Amino acid sequence: MSIAYTYVGVSHFIDPDFFLAIMPNYLSFHLEIVYISGIAEIIFGVLLFFKKTRSFASYGIIILLICVFPANIHLVESELSQSILEATKTQTIIRLPFQALFILLAFWHSKK
Repeated sequence: MSIAYTYVGVSHFIDPDFFLAIMPNYLSFHLEIVYISGIAEIIFGVLLFFKKTRSFASYGIIILLICVFPANIHLVESELSQSILEATKTQTIIRLPFQALFILLAFWHSKK
């Protein structure tokens, strides 16, 4: 999980357009939010690796996943975002429950 979050965090800087495509229109500062969430994912991903900071990182990931959930909802609602990411509406709907799974995994890691 540590490697996955660190990798996704780095992806925010390598391919910000992917993340910009799912940003809800009602938010401002899209690029800044993408970079801030990327930094958070990198930090929490690295901290997750160490037992001493694992619980803190896990709760940070849970908060982050809750904060970015509106982007996942926006992806379901936006045909433009779906076309940019070459995703079908069905794929975006199927993706939603995985966010709960990721939250549960983070919570499980907080207890390790």
